[in-house]
Amino acid sequence: MNKTVNKLEALIKKGLEYILQSSELELAQKSSPEKWSKKEILGHLIDSGINNLQRFTEIQYENKPYKIRRYEQDKLVKANDYQNAESKEIADFWFAINTRIMCLISQQTEETLNYKIKIDDSSNTSDLRFLIQDYVNHLEHHLNQILE
Repeated sequence: MNKTVNKLEALIKKGLEYILQSSELELAQKSSPEKWSKKEILGHLIDSGINNLQRFTEIQYENKPYKIRRYEQDKLVKANDYQNAESKEIADFWFAINTRIMCLISQQTEETLNYKIKIDDSSNTSDLRFLIQDYVNHLEHHLNQILE
């Protein structure tokens, strides 16, 4: 997990530097009305962080396999109105939640990384290791959209 933690740390640093040096106008610009702005993508990453921090924490004590609850990403971005939030405020929140996630990931053992998760209502299962790596890859994908 050290490699994953290092990757997450590098992504957070790179993203925070970019966001804090960008203008509000640049971050709020939309390529079309139905697409997310960079601020909204960052807001989506906050929502993802909130949901995954809860998952990474709950799996420590809930019955296994831990069932993954889905969340309504578009509705959350709209409800939180990230488009009209100050960029520094959402950048600070994104930094804080991911710093907490890095600490939690760093505490995992081989045993906890093998905790089973159930991804949907079928018999598909995976483990906490997959969930953590998927989270970091998801963050990287959306951060690349912001950095474009």
